[in-house]
Amino acid sequence: MRLTDDIQKILYTEEEIQARIREIGAELAQAFDGRNPLVVGVLKGAAPFMADLVRRMDIALEMDYMIVSSYGKATKTSGVVKIIKDLDFEIGGRDVIIVEDIIDSGLTLKYLTDLLLRRAPRSLTIVTLLDKPHHRQVELQPDIVGFEIPDEFVVGYGLDYAEKYRNLPFVGILKSKIYAGH
Repeated sequence: MRLTDDIQKILYTEEEIQARIREIGAELAQAFDGRNPLVVGVLKGAAPFMADLVRRMDIALEMDYMIVSSYGKATKTSGVVKIIKDLDFEIGGRDVIIVEDIIDSGLTLKYLTDLLLRRAPRSLTIVTLLDKPHHRQVELQPDIVGFEIPDEFVVGYGLDYAEKYRNLPFVGILKSKIYAGH
């Protein structure tokens, strides 16, 4: 069976995603030129977005990753956040760019930003490929948004359901029959 058979509708094609990433990369490169920011990807979902994004930023930068979990195998956040892998770099006095795949309830990212702000970075910029602002449960506003999406369960381009679908080159709405009852 093909993964694409489980997709109800494609929201953003590979071409649309790459075009938006070029724009975001140029914006970040201009904003952080000469500042050597630390770009932090929130794994696993942000890996494809971050990889493509940093290739579009023609500036000196460093990369690091965090693994933060609040979903497990569920379709909604549990509200309990676990840091599975922390940063390898000290961020005090540094410009930090957090790269996320999606901001939904905002609970996980709010916890993460509060944690990182206590480490006294020079600046903290939040970049997300996808945003569901109408679903937000906390006060949190990303600095740069790739696309605002409807309140649907989406997969592809790093986003998963039970660790599947991350490798799709587009973002699509998952058929509800796939996750019904979970």
